[in-house]
Amino acid sequence: MNLIIGRKPVLEALNSDEDITQVYILYGQEGGIINAIRIAAKKRGIKVNQIPAEKFNQIAKDKNAQGVIAVKPSQKFYTLQEIIQSSKNKNLKAFSSEEDLGEKLPLLLILDSIQDTHNVGAILRTAECSGVDGVIITKHNSAPINETVVKTSAGASELVKICQVNNLANAIDELKKEGFWIVGSFLGKSKPYTEIDYKMPLALIVGNEEKGIRKLTADKCDFLVHIPMKGKIQSLNVSVATGIILFEILRQRNI
Repeated sequence: MNLIIGRKPVLEALNSDEDITQVYILYGQEGGIINAIRIAAKKRGIKVNQIPAEKFNQIAKDKNAQGVIAVKPSQKFYTLQEIIQSSKNKNLKAFSSEEDLGEKLPLLLILDSIQDTHNVGAILRTAECSGVDGVIITKHNSAPINETVVKTSAGASELVKICQVNNLANAIDELKKEGFWIVGSFLGKSKPYTEIDYKMPLALIVGNEEKGIRKLTADKCDFLVHIPMKGKIQSLNVSVATGIILFEILRQRNI
């Protein structure tokens, strides 16, 4: 049973037509967002059960669910081609200006073996806020898209298209064939992240919390970038670093 926990994530899931089979509300919960959840569920014909604390806690498994849990069959994953075509569809309309072109250029995000569920959730939230068209994750050595990810993402996991691939190297090759340029966040020999022109179809790769992106992955990148540091600690949390680079991409494309 896959769970969505927390008031905002559940409401986002209901409003985004996510496949939900049941909503549980802890007995005694009231307020504006609770009423909004009830209304959204009713519109979609989804049953809402108000249950006592003992049963609610058994389902929530001691997680801070804010008195609301939604149940869904499974996480929906898109194919790589679905992600690619969806991102490219933004370019089918005529552009009225160069600014429009910058905003509509495809932007994908690749997570190379990120294992912390809180980091994945935070990255998905940032990805949705910065206009990422799809997120590609590795099937092995990566955090599962579970209720912790969903809650940390504040509902973004229900809005961002997610693709799970077995072989990241092959996925990168396919992206290149489709006209994407590959940018990797890498602490080795690389350029400051502000020195790259991001006004092109792009896939940004960020890597594992401790090791960064793998050497094979780095070797396949067209550009390698880093965030210059001034302190004694020479690395940022991966979710923070991802946000910095994504919003630089957004800044450049909006000029």
